[in-house]
Amino acid sequence: MTPTPNGRVALVTGASRGIGRAIALGLARDGFDVVVNDIERQREPLEAVVAEIAALGRRGIAAFADVADRAQVQAMVAGAIAETGRIDAVVNNAGILITGTVEELPEQSWDAVMDVNAKGTFLVVQALLPHMRERGYGRIVNIASIGGKHGAPEQAHYSASKAAIMGFTRVLAQEVGPLGITANCVCPGIIVTDMGRTNLEEKAVADRWIANTAMRRLGQPEDVVGPACFLASDAAAFVTGQSLNVCGGIVLS
Repeated sequence: MTPTPNGRVALVTGASRGIGRAIALGLARDGFDVVVNDIERQREPLEAVVAEIAALGRRGIAAFADVADRAQVQAMVAGAIAETGRIDAVVNNAGILITGTVEELPEQSWDAVMDVNAKGTFLVVQALLPHMRERGYGRIVNIASIGGKHGAPEQAHYSASKAAIMGFTRVLAQEVGPLGITANCVCPGIIVTDMGRTNLEEKAVADRWIANTAMRRLGQPEDVVGPACFLASDAAAFVTGQSLNVCGGIVLS
């Protein structure tokens, strides 16, 4: 075990690109050492994120695991704690989107999206809770979506998975609050990432999203960084059970 000097440690899942990568770098800028996770086929971009974290003067560690697999998650969390000595914050960002109408959606597509998005969040949190309980401290930040609040055609399973994350987080916050642990959601809107482009394949669709956004623009991964890092910090010590919209004003609640 190599002690982390004068800083805290965060785990970010699905961190090889997009929102996860941006949050991992934001946490590093805030003084965290960061364990970044993704699946094995994302090795090259994930290792590039590790190098970017090192360039910011913090320690980055790559951890390869499928968050939908309990054994892989347990091994990842145990290895991260053994190597860093602590996990203070986790950002459950790993997620997938496979589009399809309710009538034509294959059962395996429903299962895949629910397994990664909803079950993956649960498995990572469950693996970390004994460690956070023992230390009497933890910041859990789950990346949901405004899709979990109002949805979009051909994304019923994605919307259901993100709504599940929000419901899970509300109950989790009640259970772990007495332990010194907070649990919150960030709900991004239309963010320009590889996955987010699913909503932007046609210019007319992108223009409609822009028109429906109070800020009159699409979001970038960096727009999610500040809210996520805030919820992972001590500045948010009295914030728990919340689902914060980061959408430029699509959902006004």
